[in-house]
Amino acid sequence: MSILKNIFAKKEKSINTIEDFWTWFQDNEQTFFKVVQGRDTIEEDFFDHLAPKLQELKEGVYFLAGMMKDTVAELIFTPDGIVKNVAFIEDLVAAAPQLTNWKFTALKPAVDINRFNIRMNNYEFSKDKINFYAIEHPQYPDEVDLVIVYDDFTLADKAVITNGVYIFLDNFLGELNAITSIDGLKVVGPDEAEGSLIPILKLKDYLVWREKEFIEKYEGTRYNTENDAYVGLEATLENGMPLIAMINRTILDWDAKASHPWIVRVEIAYKASQNGFPDETTYQLLNQVEDELIAVLPDMEGYLNLGRETVDGNRDIFFACKDFRLPARVLEQMKKKYKSDFTLGYAIYKDKYWQSFERYKG
Repeated sequence: MSILKNIFAKKEKSINTIEDFWTWFQDNEQTFFKVVQGRDTIEEDFFDHLAPKLQELKEGVYFLAGMMKDTVAELIFTPDGIVKNVAFIEDLVAAAPQLTNWKFTALKPAVDINRFNIRMNNYEFSKDKINFYAIEHPQYPDEVDLVIVYDDFTLADKAVITNGVYIFLDNFLGELNAITSIDGLKVVGPDEAEGSLIPILKLKDYLVWREKEFIEKYEGTRYNTENDAYVGLEATLENGMPLIAMINRTILDWDAKASHPWIVRVEIAYKASQNGFPDETTYQLLNQVEDELIAVLPDMEGYLNLGRETVDGNRDIFFACKDFRLPARVLEQMKKKYKSDFTLGYAIYKDKYWQSFERYKG
């Protein structure tokens, strides 16, 4: 049995906090460094030990590792496009110990695309094979909607090619920039292209220009919901269950929606009565959760409560936000606080013009 296998033969403590994770990593960092440095058994002797610990700490945290130079290994943590995990990964790296032989990085950084290409499933993704053009939407003037044109596109391998393009963009733009600067993206072949092709090397400049225009347009934008009018809406689902919504109707007509492009949907599953609604005790507790969220995510700091929906054992609470980090941190704490009362989950997605709320404007 190898020395590394002997080390992990003993029962290890569970990983419940970021501090637990880094204590575990620090105890094994020299062994891991030698494995990464040697390269030959990196998957078996490093990845297969690291992945379960990260999964134990938080689902949806991934990683890359390699040598920066002879004496320093780099470990990059990535949410692989999951927006709500970005803040956690940034916090994880911020808490990392200072280790001589390691560099820890939050999110995939941009690389020199002139010296970089990706090969996946016999496809090559490089600057010579990828172009783009933008789709303009007059009704949504600040939307950054891109079509990526890949020279070797085939419909049969659309999923593989799309994944390859996303990985290419993460490395070209840097993962955080790729997540935050693009609103919509579609991958096609040259035969489907309907716009004038622009070399992918010009994409960074295009996104910088669009971001500069956007910031100048919405800089200093604030909103106070105190005097807004909320309306109650009722509907019936196909299964016959009633739905009740309470929506901030005033704000849905606001002309600066794009200043708060991140939608947070808080999803609470509760034990329902026969009609799908909560009993009085649960109802009060659900309202308490909503009041707490509004208190820690205030409108004047960029977190707008859009309303809520209650139906069939579920309550969804909606916010439009300037940034996604604080809501993610707050909701992770709320999940722990109320875990004995009900199941609380959440989703964060970009919807610059709140198109997912058009159904409430009819």
